[in-house]
Amino acid sequence: MPTRKVEELRGMTNEELLERLREVEKEFFLLEAKRLMGAAEKVHLNRELRREKARILTILRERGIKI
Repeated sequence: MPTRKVEELRGMTNEELLERLREVEKEFFLLEAKRLMGAAEKVHLNRELRREKARILTILRERGIKI
């Protein structure tokens, strides 16, 4: 799934953000596992997923949601 812009993320509810956070973490884990096994094709996505995770966490913290 492609990464989302900050405006899109800010328009999401807290529940949607938490769900997207779980999706991003799962995608990151799978990409990292493939990279470690030597089968990675889209290594550039790691950086994008890390940044999207940081954006989501920032928005949740601004809203006062503790994770």
